[in-house]
Amino acid sequence: MRYQWRRQQQSGWTLLLLFALIGAIALTWVGQTSPSVTADAPLAGEEGLEEPEQKLIALTFDDGPRRPTTTELLDGLAQRGVKATFFLIGAQVEANRDVVRRMDREGHQIGIHTYDHVKLTDLSKTDFDAQVEKTRAELVATLDHNDFLLRPPYGMLDDSVKAWAGCPIILWSIDPEDWSDQNADRVVQEVVSQARDGGIILMHDIFPESVDAALRIVDALHAQGYYFCTIEELFDARGIPLEAGQSYWNAYP
Repeated sequence: MRYQWRRQQQSGWTLLLLFALIGAIALTWVGQTSPSVTADAPLAGEEGLEEPEQKLIALTFDDGPRRPTTTELLDGLAQRGVKATFFLIGAQVEANRDVVRRMDREGHQIGIHTYDHVKLTDLSKTDFDAQVEKTRAELVATLDHNDFLLRPPYGMLDDSVKAWAGCPIILWSIDPEDWSDQNADRVVQEVVSQARDGGIILMHDIFPESVDAALRIVDALHAQGYYFCTIEELFDARGIPLEAGQSYWNAYP
């Protein structure tokens, strides 16, 4: 009887040791195969993970306003919720003040593209003022504010243009030369293929084909995740101050 009890006791201890050994092996295996998560490592969706930066691009137009095409363009941009920047010819402002006011009212940015679309390099101060300051005066009379950018025709600059501009000078990084053959398909392909975060697109709102191409470009780049903004919005988003007399052709991150 006593021997039997002892055998039962020994068997019980054996079973306990066996269960303990199995448990230890199981814990070791779990520790080796389970990923560790610490309080300092943010999980997906938690605060602390950086979101990818928005791709920004600026659509700009020269040589307007031209009532039929500029109005069609403004309609298309409004339907898409897109803001652009227009560099205007001073001689065309007076007959299109309502179009210019609409640009301003709908959140587009406005700039100066001289009074008669002439090269600004090598001009005297008097001739420079007749092109830039006269256009500025037309815009001030139309809009009651004076925060206009300058885009020199053909992108031509010299020291005098920089000294006399009185505002930031905006160039471009993408030029499909939409004026050359007025081929909407070619223009769309060139701009979309060259699009880059922080880029500035140069087009002209005086050709029907350019208006068509511009709206197709907006749709194509929207599908790629681009957000269209004005020049001011683009540089502000990138923390780049725009200074009078300085030229800018992109806001690449």
